[in-house]
Amino acid sequence: MNVMSPIPRMSADAATFADTLDGLDVGLYLVDANARLLHANTAGQAIVDARDILLEIRGHLAACDVTVNRTLQHFFAAAGRENAILGANGIAVPMIGRNGQRHVAHAMPLISGMRRRAGVAYSAVAALFVRRAALTIPPRSEVIGKAFRLTPAELRVMLAIVELGGVPEVAAALGVASTTVKTHVRRLFEKTGAARQADFVKLVAGYATPLREPAESRQSVGATR
Repeated sequence: MNVMSPIPRMSADAATFADTLDGLDVGLYLVDANARLLHANTAGQAIVDARDILLEIRGHLAACDVTVNRTLQHFFAAAGRENAILGANGIAVPMIGRNGQRHVAHAMPLISGMRRRAGVAYSAVAALFVRRAALTIPPRSEVIGKAFRLTPAELRVMLAIVELGGVPEVAAALGVASTTVKTHVRRLFEKTGAARQADFVKLVAGYATPLREPAESRQSVGATR
């Protein structure tokens, strides 16, 4: 079931806002006090369709895990009562899929200020954000290369180290000699100021983006591996 049907009398600004949310890599859901699903962005709809950690039952959002579901349902109900004990920042809940993939869900009440005014048009009392608990390579990773003046080869080595780990694995994946990889790593240390390879993970994580990776980028990456 497609939960992304247009909200009645949605203004042009609201429609633009919804389109912007569809560009996020984080699943976003707007629900009422009874967990009725009022809106899901594209990433959120994909999570629901997978029925791994979240699912939609007769128009209501539910978690596959019984304990997580109970926590979220209580939160949504409390948000509907504008319970001040929830606080402005809401709660964070860990979630694990059937394949062991970990996610984290952040539930935030829409009970005051601009957030409340944004939700009142369609009775939303809470927003739920869901993302994978994993480091992802930024789809626009070339910005890292520009920031540190890396050559394309150096950037490829850095990203490969983040994804694969050690020099032998990177050399095998890129089809080059280990000595070549070591030379690039040495230059990466000099250019980025990193002291060890593990620091590359922190650096790449710092350039992470909440935006979804374009489909054409995913296809091109798959073609080069």
